[in-house]
Amino acid sequence: MKCLWIAREIPFPAKDGDRIYAGQLARAFGQAVGGVTYVGIGDGVAEAPPADDAEVRWLSVGGGRRRMLPALLSPLPLVAAMHDTPAFRARLDALYAEPWDAIVFDHYGAGPAMQQYLASPIGRSARRARIAYVSHNHEELVLRAVAAESDAGLVKRLGFWQNYWKTRQLERYLTRHADLVTAITPEDAASFAVTTPGAEIIVLTPGYNGAVCAARQISDATPRHVLMIGSFHWAAKQENLRQFLKVADPLFAAHNIVFDVVGGMPEALRAELAPGLKATRLHGFVDDPAPLFDGARLALVPEAIGGGFKLKFLDYLFRRLPVATLSDAAAGLPAPVRAAMIEADTLASLAASVVAHIDDAARLDQLQQRAFAAGSSLFQWRDRGAQLRDALRAPATALTKEASYG
Repeated sequence: MKCLWIAREIPFPAKDGDRIYAGQLARAFGQAVGGVTYVGIGDGVAEAPPADDAEVRWLSVGGGRRRMLPALLSPLPLVAAMHDTPAFRARLDALYAEPWDAIVFDHYGAGPAMQQYLASPIGRSARRARIAYVSHNHEELVLRAVAAESDAGLVKRLGFWQNYWKTRQLERYLTRHADLVTAITPEDAASFAVTTPGAEIIVLTPGYNGAVCAARQISDATPRHVLMIGSFHWAAKQENLRQFLKVADPLFAAHNIVFDVVGGMPEALRAELAPGLKATRLHGFVDDPAPLFDGARLALVPEAIGGGFKLKFLDYLFRRLPVATLSDAAAGLPAPVRAAMIEADTLASLAASVVAHIDDAARLDQLQQRAFAAGSSLFQWRDRGAQLRDALRAPATALTKEASYG
């Protein structure tokens, strides 16, 4: 298969879940089909794509992204508008003139690229490529929650609602016009089946190729620290952090628990949060978080807003750190892995669960051992690439299918 992969940007450095998922899935797909051409904006990245990559031919588009104000005034959602640049469109025109067996549109931010392809002569012809839309979330649901649950000022909330309506329209365009839709969790697949009846949908949960801790024991000597790893540049991630800190920071301080929050964030967010914190340490981006993993008893996933699969679960699992999470945030995890986690229904009960379990070192050690044993063979990228290849080759069945773990 001659395949083109269109994304918002080249996924280097892979510092957040979107980039990790896009880059690793594209590489696994390239391995499965004998190579794939990947195109995205590349200006300003700290790492160049590998020049000798056998699975992926990386095409980096220069010129940068659109500025914020023009993007806000666009009829497109903000993320899509910022990446819909003249240089990107020109590169796509040249690529669309080539014959492709399949074209993958990665993330809803690639929606304008699908519109451009379907408006081109070959996109309107019977010779057009098979089209896949690779989703990272059911964005309509996520952005509606951001708009509805934000406690920001009126102007900003109106902006959230406007972006939600734009995203809803573009995401439904993508799912209606794709031959194949991939969802990152079964829950997202079910939601897509409702908003786009008859769509061909498969579930591609992430794989894992990061650091693996072969053995670890949590004991009374392990510091009474809890850890949260993430990237806090997206509005939903910022709102999740604000809401959890309101509940957890004073409670953790009262019980002498240290909360380590690791991940890049805008300086404005740090300036907003830092002055009132007692138990929480905002580390920012850390090149090597291994000492923080080793020095914690428990990891947290307190994401009340935002669907999709949380890649940080896999970091915690393979580094042998037990997890406390909101039940809604654990979407996409297999049942044996979830059974080895501490789950709660609200942010307040999640923080209280941390307090209740932090001093039971033996129980926490048992949980991390069980989670590792249950999940260590279930998250293989090569399987996801093969599943995407097979689904694109297969005739449409108008059925929702779930990829098996393995």
